[in-house]
Amino acid sequence: MNCKNQKVLTSTFEKEVCEGLSAFPKYLSSKFFYDEIGDELFQKIMALPEYYLTRAEYEIFKTHKSDIIQRFDENQEGFDLIELGAGDGKKTKVLLHELLDNHFDFTYTPIDISQNAIDGLVKNLKKEMPEVVVQGQRGEYFEVLDRLQHMSNRKKVIMVLGSNIGNLLHSRAIQFLKKLCNVMHSGDFLFMGFDQKKHPQKVLDAYNDKTGITAAFNKNILTRINKELNANFDIDTFMHWETYDPESGTAKSYLVSKEKQTVDIDNLSMQVHFEAWESIHTEISQKYDDTIVKWLTKESGLKIVKSFSDQNNYYKDYLITKA
Repeated sequence: MNCKNQKVLTSTFEKEVCEGLSAFPKYLSSKFFYDEIGDELFQKIMALPEYYLTRAEYEIFKTHKSDIIQRFDENQEGFDLIELGAGDGKKTKVLLHELLDNHFDFTYTPIDISQNAIDGLVKNLKKEMPEVVVQGQRGEYFEVLDRLQHMSNRKKVIMVLGSNIGNLLHSRAIQFLKKLCNVMHSGDFLFMGFDQKKHPQKVLDAYNDKTGITAAFNKNILTRINKELNANFDIDTFMHWETYDPESGTAKSYLVSKEKQTVDIDNLSMQVHFEAWESIHTEISQKYDDTIVKWLTKESGLKIVKSFSDQNNYYKDYLITKA
């Protein structure tokens, strides 16, 4: 099925679903996991005992919050705190409280692909921390980067938490970091989380919990296609599958068709054929060590100023500036 032969596709969702399910091997972007249901499922994932990432980064913030905010604005001249992929902001609130308690002059701009997540966070912050100036924006990372340059002339601290960088293979991660470098001025900071390499089973368990919540989260992309593009995926005929390669540090998520089948996507005027055990690649979750992060930043015109780790060294947040 060739997307070029279809009717004019208007939304990013339509275009990328058509392209991904027309390709061989098939793929879909993990950014489409997120809608109201997907947001709720991801909240449950972050609370799972297997999903160490959120707890590790939260521990870093609780342990090192004073040092982190002092480094954000050592001269206390005021700055804009811009967070890409803000989600529910639970971890960020630790820093926001610390910034308020120490009377820093800052604004907070959370950015997320999910309007539902942004609306919820802005509403919650108005109630919990009314003193914080919040300017929530919906958008994809690459669309938002150009906006960052024009937000204000003040110093910027750009945060990318939750190891969101891990959704990109190294080549694309360097492209992303280069674009961030290009919108940064001298003195600006990037504060970015990188999930560290560890026991392979620990990684696999984090993306394949026993209760099946991660599987439901992965399958939500098919549920969205059914709902928003008038398709007839039989969700039960697809299984969630996770792999991890300790050599490359790459974890991959798939949806695997358990039988030969054909799916109709009416809004795209297309049929998608699956052989038994054919896969749809939905997500990568890259793992790192200091050597890899140093290489990525150097290739992107950046340099590491300092890193902060949890007590198990499962996870690190790096403070990065222009080289």
